[in-house]
Amino acid sequence: MESLPRRWCEQVREAARSGRAMRIVGGGSKSFLGDVLQGDLLDTRGYAGVIDYDPAELVISVRAGTSLDEVTTLLAAHGQMLAFEPPAFPGATIGGMVASGLSGPRRVQAGAVRDHLLGIGLIDGQGQWLQFGGRVMKNVAGFDVSRLMAGAWGTLGLIAQVSVRTMPRPPLELTLRLELTEAAAIERFNRLAGQPLPLSATAWQAGLAHLRLSGTEASLRAAQAVTGGEVVGEVEAAGYWQALRDQRLPFFAGGTQALWRLAVPGTTASLPLQGEMLMEWHGGLRWLRSDMPAAALRAAVSAVGGHAQCWRNRAPGVASFEPLQGPMAALHRRLRRAFDPQGVFNPGRMGGEF
Repeated sequence: MESLPRRWCEQVREAARSGRAMRIVGGGSKSFLGDVLQGDLLDTRGYAGVIDYDPAELVISVRAGTSLDEVTTLLAAHGQMLAFEPPAFPGATIGGMVASGLSGPRRVQAGAVRDHLLGIGLIDGQGQWLQFGGRVMKNVAGFDVSRLMAGAWGTLGLIAQVSVRTMPRPPLELTLRLELTEAAAIERFNRLAGQPLPLSATAWQAGLAHLRLSGTEASLRAAQAVTGGEVVGEVEAAGYWQALRDQRLPFFAGGTQALWRLAVPGTTASLPLQGEMLMEWHGGLRWLRSDMPAAALRAAVSAVGGHAQCWRNRAPGVASFEPLQGPMAALHRRLRRAFDPQGVFNPGRMGGEF
């Protein structure tokens, strides 16, 4: 074990003995999410850099404090990418990428962050160094603990090292734009997704749908004949998908209304919600700017089997994360007791007892 992780282990053991909390922070790019963290600061950025990368193996191993920009630039130089397109918020780190579990527009084709994790090195709440998985899929046997860390927001352990699968960049991409109502867009996206088309991203807002195709020239030409739509220029298209990924579109900017992130089954019809909607992932991810009461909004989303996260501009007393209840809350308590029995890491980050 390297010197800095060894020092972290000592700090965590001391915090557990003394009953102190620790707040894990990398670049702080997602600090606006969840409740304000309390406790001693543990800044991961001092533990940065690529541990191992062989482009032929399609795997990169990095320290958690490494900037996401550094990794994506390195991969691009070798014609590769992180296929799940994690949001590149200013200051984002690899540890934060995993801890948040956030994926971008290509998730519908490539899967989520957790689907590309091969191995992870972490420090648990008792100051023990734990290693799970490896650098190849065959090292992942039984229950893959690495995937538990994706989306746990640092509440189960301090992520120190990550091995993640990379993918070749597609040779060509084509973006098409169509005028559709929200209902028509949901129907069109899901119908196209059920066909053997190289459909790598979809989005809809204010009557305009965008579809991205990724593949060879022949496959794009054949798919375009099925999808139809107006071709968007290459530069404009690249800018659009990057702005959507990083939430820099005008929809996300400013305003005093709450911004909600709604995860629902992709085939869900238009929801009876007030406000302005932006839709991704064939309808599975819906962003909403709204002044609706949180309880009414969450009830409507829960009724279709989804959940709602208040992303920005929370009203007083409104939880950011969907409150866990019943079996899910019990499961999270058991996991927390197993990995962090003293509640050292990021207490309250996900609201309430979590």
